[in-house]
Amino acid sequence: MSGTKPIRSERRAREHGATRASILQAARRVAAREGARNLSLRGVAAEAGYAPAALYGYFTGKDDLLLALAAEDLASISRAMREAVKAGNGTGKLAAASAAALTLLRDNETMAAAQGALPATAGGGEAERLFNGRMIAALKVLSDAAGRPADSRESQCDVVLVASALAGLALLARSGRLSALGFAPEEILGRLDEHFGH
Repeated sequence: MSGTKPIRSERRAREHGATRASILQAARRVAAREGARNLSLRGVAAEAGYAPAALYGYFTGKDDLLLALAAEDLASISRAMREAVKAGNGTGKLAAASAAALTLLRDNETMAAAQGALPATAGGGEAERLFNGRMIAALKVLSDAAGRPADSRESQCDVVLVASALAGLALLARSGRLSALGFAPEEILGRLDEHFGH
C-alpha cells in the first residue's frame, strides 16, 4: 500500500505541471491576440477551458501569471544568447548575445508587462522566485559573453548595466524612437561590445 502513495503523488505533480503549462499556453495566445497588458484571468480561463476560479490553484493572480510568462521568455532569451555566441557570426561574443536578446526583447510585450507585475518590494512568491532565477541566468549568459566572470561587484555591475542598456534599447527600438533618433540597433550594440566586451 505504501508504494502507491508516491506514485499517486508523482502523478498529481505531473498533472499539475501539465495543467499549469496548458494555462500558460492559453495565456500566451490571449496575450498575443489582446496584448499582455490586457491579459485577464477570466480571458485566460476561457481560452484554456477552465472556470476562472480554477486558475487560482496555479497562479495567485494576473501579476503572478505575467511573471510566469516572463520567466519562460527569459529562459528563451538565455537560450538564444547562448546559441548566438556559439554561432559566432563574426561579431564579438557580447554583441552576438546582445543582438539575440534585443531581437526577442523588442518583439516581446510580456517582458514589458511583467515590469508592472513585479512587486515594489521583493516578496517570495513562486512566480517571482522563478522570474528572479531566470533573470540571474540571463545575466550569467551576458557575463560569460562579455568575458567578465561575475566574481566581483564591479563585474556584476557592468553586466547589470549591459542588461539595462538592452532593455532600454528594446523599448526605444520597439517604439520607433531609436530610428527617429537616427540610430540603428547594430551601432549601439557595437558600442556596448567595445565598452564591455573582452
